[in-house]
Amino acid sequence: MPSFTNQASLSYPGGSLRSNIVTGNLVDVLAIAKTAVGSGYTAGEKLSYIVTLVNSGTVAMTGLTLTDDLAAYTLDAQTLTPLSYVPDSLLYYQNGVAQSAPTVTAGPPLTVTGLSVPAGGSVTVVYQAQVNALAPLAAGSTLTNTATVTGGTLSAPLTASATVTAGTVPALSIAKAMSPETVTGSSELTYTFILQNTGNTEVSDPALVLTDTFDPILSDLAVTYNGTPWTVNVNYSYNASTGLFATLAGQLTIPAAQYVQDPATGVWTTTPGVSVLKITGTV
Repeated sequence: MPSFTNQASLSYPGGSLRSNIVTGNLVDVLAIAKTAVGSGYTAGEKLSYIVTLVNSGTVAMTGLTLTDDLAAYTLDAQTLTPLSYVPDSLLYYQNGVAQSAPTVTAGPPLTVTGLSVPAGGSVTVVYQAQVNALAPLAAGSTLTNTATVTGGTLSAPLTASATVTAGTVPALSIAKAMSPETVTGSSELTYTFILQNTGNTEVSDPALVLTDTFDPILSDLAVTYNGTPWTVNVNYSYNASTGLFATLAGQLTIPAAQYVQDPATGVWTTTPGVSVLKITGTV
């Protein structure tokens, strides 16, 4: 809250004197609040933000500018911006009534000019920003972006921030390969399953189960998981009559991805967590 001081002086024949110093506080009638819709984020996600300005005064506040730093942070003296404004996503309301969009510059920083808050009223600005390659994704990472309002008759900038945390979620994929592609009767056939996780959380839930029905049916299975031999009815089940293969509950674990940031560009690279299941049998 800005403060000010004032002192008077009195001059008279033969001298002068000063009064005591009085101190006051200058209170702005405009208040700002910012909210992120949702508390978590993932790679490429579009996040929604709401900025509200409330004018408790009897005179409209005009000529205001809103800026958003889009969660900018510093890495080795360079400024990185992990959020990108989504074009044409901004909505502008006065006292809850939709208005024509003000002038928007994507930036960074995002800049919105020409805002006016009615006397005794409010303005709401809603917009989206997309998580880009400069955003950290490891568990516990956060993005904090700050909105600042300046201009008009404000005595000092007004700021409000919102923080979102990287969501602790897995992102799984599976790929299957066969070798050789052409087989004859009584020869060996190998299926390789590559299980990948680009999320920041390891997956080892008992519900994580892989099933496959082999056609043609395989016999004399040899199964390895990440290079370690598996045992039937301990790690997996197999019906030699139907060709139905299934891993048993709790046997599969897919590690979390690893994230490395390029110190020169600030871009994060994702290395998926990988587990490999290999099944060889006789056709």
